[in-house]
Amino acid sequence: MSIFNSINISSSGLTAERLRLDTISKNIANANTTRTSNGGPYRRQVVVYKAKEGEGSFASFLNNAKGNQSGKGVEVVGIRQDTTPFKRVYEPGHPDADEEGYVLMPNVDIVTEMANMISASRGYEANVTAMNTTKSMAMKALELGR
Repeated sequence: MSIFNSINISSSGLTAERLRLDTISKNIANANTTRTSNGGPYRRQVVVYKAKEGEGSFASFLNNAKGNQSGKGVEVVGIRQDTTPFKRVYEPGHPDADEEGYVLMPNVDIVTEMANMISASRGYEANVTAMNTTKSMAMKALELGR
């Protein structure tokens, strides 16, 4: 594996974690949104990842035959909506309340979103550390050539 592959893998992780942080921020911002353009409450969104496959090189085929995973980082498959049911809150004065006085609230749990934000932040930091380590290894290799 070359140094540039390591940097590309770390950068794919940085991109994926940034998108995850953006999605979590969107979820938190819409935690109380009871009416969207679709007419219902906001539905929580989740980022779905997939391991990037290696190129069609002989080494990747050999590793696959041996059962080794030869990934080239991570890629985002898409952003999916969470299908958990909405919360029903009793607020008879709310403009979106039904006949019984209940309002459908988004399926966003702030505690879960904050835990996911910490996890995404740590993943981002880990990718930055891996990239900086790769960079310092390259610099040390160049110093050996003197």
